Amino acid sequence: MSAGDVLLIEVDDDGIALVTLNRPDALNAADEELHGVISAVWSELAARSDVRAVVLTGAGKAFSAGGDLPLLERMTRDVDLRARIMTEAASLVRGMAGLPVPIVAAVNGPAVGLGCSLASLSDLVVMERAAYFADPHVSLGLVAGDGGALTWPLNMGLQRAKEWLLLGGRISAEQAHAYGLANRIVEPGEAVSEGKKLAKRLVELPPQALAETRRVLNQPLSQRIESALDDILAAETKSFDEPAFRANLASMISRSRG
Repeated sequence: MSAGDVLLIEVDDDGIALVTLNRPDALNAADEELHGVISAVWSELAARSDVRAVVLTGAGKAFSAGGDLPLLERMTRDVDLRARIMTEAASLVRGMAGLPVPIVAAVNGPAVGLGCSLASLSDLVVMERAAYFADPHVSLGLVAGDGGALTWPLNMGLQRAKEWLLLGGRISAEQAHAYGLANRIVEPGEAVSEGKKLAKRLVELPPQALAETRRVLNQPLSQRIESALDDILAAETKSFDEPAFRANLASMISRSRG
């Protein structure tokens, strides 16, 4: 099954859905099409009786480089597009947190911005040794609205989350494991196979016990989402009009072309 060429879905006989971000030439950065399908796929997976766990990964050398620069530039000019992307972001966060089956992130390379959020919203995280996390929203001039600000304080503590969200540095696989952002570190090329092994162990558990325990464990996250998500996405929406963001984005686009 394919949700468009940019997102691939394969469900095996054990009920494990391998969901692959598939823009490898762009390091799986989310353009308008990919952002739309990765936001919608969670409700589709939730409705499938044959899916009992999800392994999420990226094609090629990266998990995801985050937001696609041309899309971000268009969002500075097109308020309707901006509103739609933010609505999709809310659906993505709620869809992942509320999925009735567990999600294993197989982080095969850099996970930046949105990529970082996708991993942090997953239940278990496997990182290849050379992979890293980074959420540069604030350093770019955007409010960190779609994942890290909700999940990182729960995963690694408020004080540490403030450091990495406000300053936007890279978190190595070893640091991620020490901070509670990753469950396993594996060698290059092994993230998906290890992720599938964990997913296989999950699908062998009694499904009702697994689903309800996951739901209870996610209650603090669900409460944060319902109390803060709409407000923080509204704040991020305003960031697109800020001169600092527009200048930083223009500089990034110029460097990428140059």
